[in-house]
Amino acid sequence: MSRQRGFTLLEVIVAFALLAAALALLLGILSNSARQVRWSDEAGRAALYAQTLIDQVGVGEPITAGQLDGEFEQGRYRWQLRIAPWRDAATAGAQSPAAPNAPRLFEVTLTMEWGAADPGQRLQLRSLRTVAAGTGAVLP
Repeated sequence: MSRQRGFTLLEVIVAFALLAAALALLLGILSNSARQVRWSDEAGRAALYAQTLIDQVGVGEPITAGQLDGEFEQGRYRWQLRIAPWRDAATAGAQSPAAPNAPRLFEVTLTMEWGAADPGQRLQLRSLRTVAAGTGAVLP
């Protein structure tokens, strides 16, 4: 009798196990890539919203110390804008009086949060704005 050549049951099981492991690894990589693309999209939107908000500070309204907050996309992106007079930490101890007509500096801090997880993702931007003394107008 002639012997038929073929794969044994053990060889077939090992081949399927290797195939299953390779597919599981591939699906894990694809899942992680999709998560990174989604995070990148959300972070990009948050950065655009934040840049728009911080660019509008002092445009159309005088800069005054205070705090504002709001949201975009039905609460998906939340923001908080804080404006405070800026003080240089290096000269904080010096008691030299400022010139009455000297421009003032305001620190503008914008915090943008997004994501479902608590506290979620966060982006913070800080800027200084120069304001003419006695006015709320921003100097060019």
